[in-house]
Amino acid sequence: MAVVVRATRMELQTLRKRSVLARRGHKLLKDKLDELMRQFKILIAEYMGARQKIEGELLEAYREFLFARASMRREALADALRYPGAVAVVHGSTRKVMNLTLPEFDVSMEGSIRNYGMLDTTPELDASLEVFARVLPGIVRLAGQEKAIGILAAEIDRTRRRVNALEYILIPELEEAVSRIRLKLEEIERGNLTRLMKVKKMAERKREGTLL
Repeated sequence: MAVVVRATRMELQTLRKRSVLARRGHKLLKDKLDELMRQFKILIAEYMGARQKIEGELLEAYREFLFARASMRREALADALRYPGAVAVVHGSTRKVMNLTLPEFDVSMEGSIRNYGMLDTTPELDASLEVFARVLPGIVRLAGQEKAIGILAAEIDRTRRRVNALEYILIPELEEAVSRIRLKLEEIERGNLTRLMKVKKMAERKREGTLL
């Protein structure tokens, strides 16, 4: 949609100022978008590396747990896991990236994961619970990273839309309006010059007629 303007010198000056401001805003937003993308790539790389490692450890924990379940009576396994002896405490904090507040989570374990006797349990159960306890802080940190990735992705999307709106809509419309006004003012000036020349010729003819 073209910008509706009046063909005046004041309007031309105003539109030129708006165009300069729009270009400055576009550059600032483009720089912000580049930095957001850089931070996004760093966070994605950290997340994917941590996730791959945790998935491998979880696979080991599940395998050990399946061995424990296969070698233990169901009632003995349920009794061993009925009353947990360890408590996971989640600690939350934030960090700033550009103008965004990104969450960070960490976990501390309190108590012992082995809150059962050794008579009816197997070493595989001990091993699986140890891996689960070791992996839990990483899983919680992954949750914080996933949330941070979502926040960054949403901000990147908003910033990209604003950059595109300036680059492909507002700036071209302002430049087109400036061009239209300039052409219109040049046309008006040519018309005024033509009328002045006609008036001058008429005045000269009248003066020549009076002298004769």
